[in-house]
Amino acid sequence: HPPPADAGAYLPRLPTRGHLGGLARATSAAAGVLAAAGCDVILIEPVGVGQGEVDIARTADVSVVVTVPGAGDDVQALKAGIMEIADIFVVNKADREGADRAVTEIQSTLSLREGSDDVWRPPVLKTEAARGVGVSELFDAIVSAGERPSTQQMRLRARAVVRLHQALTGRLVERLERDDAIRAEVDELVEGIAAGALDPYTAAARLIDRL
Repeated sequence: HPPPADAGAYLPRLPTRGHLGGLARATSAAAGVLAAAGCDVILIEPVGVGQGEVDIARTADVSVVVTVPGAGDDVQALKAGIMEIADIFVVNKADREGADRAVTEIQSTLSLREGSDDVWRPPVLKTEAARGVGVSELFDAIVSAGERPSTQQMRLRARAVVRLHQALTGRLVERLERDDAIRAEVDELVEGIAAGALDPYTAAARLIDRL
């Protein structure tokens, strides 16, 4: 069943603290804790999703992109990069003028994807969230998308890669901060980069060799 209307009260708000990608570093771990606590449905709302902010696609089982009619450049922004990460597209406030046009534009853009005619395409739904119109259909579409074997396998693997990288990064930073000698070397490398005498890639390679 869909989560209760007040489910948002149980979800933590995690600041990104400068982390690019639209999500905080701890979001994936927090979702894992909620799942382990018995939450069947976990909603993750990123700060914002642009061309380089697609962490949500590697974190969530199903990614839903929501737009509204009359926003002008919404579909153009979708064409820039979001089209590749969405499992479902939603045109909310569908009672507004231009809703059908927005749906048609999204569907037309999806049709330009390479592949045969029988390739699965994300559904494009219309909703009026304020009145609850189309919300049940959206929930059913989310469940259906999450049950697709290809989606599950791809997302589970991508999520495992992200979690491993995050764990490695965290352990590396902890190691650097714990060791006084290495911390001093980091400061020296930083000075070299700031002075233009050293590039960050060489500096990183030296630290890896040092560890």
